[in-house]
Amino acid sequence: MALTSPVRCSRRAVLLAAGGLLVGCSRQPDLEPVHLRLATGPAGAVYRRIGGAIAEHISQQVPGATVTTVPSGASTDNIRMLRAGTVHLGLTSLDALITTDGSAPEGLSAICRLYDSHLHLVVLAASAIDEFGDVAGRRISLGARDSGTEFTSLRVLDLGRVRADGRYLSQAESAAALRAGQIDAMFSLTGVPTPAITELAQRHPIRLIPLDAQAGALFTAYPGPYAPARIPATAYAGVPATRTVAVPNVLLARNDLPADLVYAITDTIFTHTRTITSAGRDDAEAVPEAWQINVRTGISTASVPLHPGAAAWFRDRKR
Repeated sequence: MALTSPVRCSRRAVLLAAGGLLVGCSRQPDLEPVHLRLATGPAGAVYRRIGGAIAEHISQQVPGATVTTVPSGASTDNIRMLRAGTVHLGLTSLDALITTDGSAPEGLSAICRLYDSHLHLVVLAASAIDEFGDVAGRRISLGARDSGTEFTSLRVLDLGRVRADGRYLSQAESAAALRAGQIDAMFSLTGVPTPAITELAQRHPIRLIPLDAQAGALFTAYPGPYAPARIPATAYAGVPATRTVAVPNVLLARNDLPADLVYAITDTIFTHTRTITSAGRDDAEAVPEAWQINVRTGISTASVPLHPGAAAWFRDRKR
């Protein structure tokens, strides 16, 4: 079912105006509550965890709104579902969203920047792979199809003129395959720490391959979404700090979501960050990436425009 065209209405009316995938405004007094769908990511990924926390948080904090998460391949898959109108909200890495001319796909805009993902290249500690060029000809997971990991890792391999035996596995599948000796290395573009790699490091010693040269190549070839970064020594058991590249993640919305509804979503994300971080979970299930959510960086979505509702919220914060 297609989404309705955007209309201006009161926040209460917006929150009471939709059923299923239909979001809009009506003057009718007795309407169904808002039901939104948020595209997240695959098993073992931070997208699945933080997307679930955000969905739960909006459902609890925005009266009348219910958000259901939709598992996916991640970034590219989420963009496709948003454009098709099968979801209303979705997570994506900024590099998978921005086209080569610096624009964003038509019909989509950002609610906010959330947190930065770091590109991991993981091997078992005993691996003969010591540097990036050693992956040539090796069996390597490029991430799930349509994921941000696939998008960025293919760019890195292309810029480095390295040919590898690529496999398309989710983060959980990649970690299991690496542990079983079915692949030699795995890429993962994700928050730090990420559940699949944390669990792998707890079971088997691992190493992270430095990607500082690759970070520089990406920054030069594709200005905007990339920045040099470091995965800290505290991230994974027994793994020293490792230089790599960081990519921001944004929460996207379809442009035809009413501005007042997106205003309410933006407000609840930034005024209850601590709640998103824990989301009622114990320490083992906490969402540390949510600590990066703040007003100062939240507005920084590069060339991707803010949804009018989100832009209005950020303007109000400056008053």
